[in-house]
Amino acid sequence: MSIMSYNGAAIVAMAGKDCVAIASDRRFGVQAQTVSMDFQKIFPMGERLMVGLAGLATDVQTVSERLRFKMNMYKLREERDIEPVTFMHMISNLLYEKRFGPYFCEPVIAGIDKHGKPFISSTDLIGCPMTPGNFVVAGTCSEQLYGMCEALYVPDLGPEDLFETISQSLLNAQDRDALAGWGAVVHVITKDQVITRTLKSRMD
Repeated sequence: MSIMSYNGAAIVAMAGKDCVAIASDRRFGVQAQTVSMDFQKIFPMGERLMVGLAGLATDVQTVSERLRFKMNMYKLREERDIEPVTFMHMISNLLYEKRFGPYFCEPVIAGIDKHGKPFISSTDLIGCPMTPGNFVVAGTCSEQLYGMCEALYVPDLGPEDLFETISQSLLNAQDRDALAGWGAVVHVITKDQVITRTLKSRMD
């Protein structure tokens, strides 16, 4: 078993019309044994910026705290909020400097820039970025997520339609993966607000 699938995860981000959504499952397990059902995998990094971390749970917590530190330092030095594309490069730099003994986690970034344009991105465990315009996925059921997202995603969705699309994609994908699931949390980010909803799903 790969160390990346030791704890299990399912994270997906989608871009809509002037909005963006990011969602994850809530399971924390040790291989096939489930330990808890409320593990945080998505972390707010600004008013309109979030990062989801899939991979080894200890590294998820370590990287999230290091990112929070770097974000606070950036805000003190620059006296402004970080832009999503800058944040992507910050994560890429953080992961690449540890490339010979990497953090075993794959970040998924979702945010709205200062012009109100949606931004989504993901990197691998050594920080190689990928910025498609429609959706990004990470975790142990990424193949299932790709299939569901390809089937359900259409461009320029509004906030409510985007919520429905990302929720159905995540729930149906994680039902086909024994290492992810046990509930889900969805964040929809617009330029005015962040809407967070918790979803129930199969608990087996």
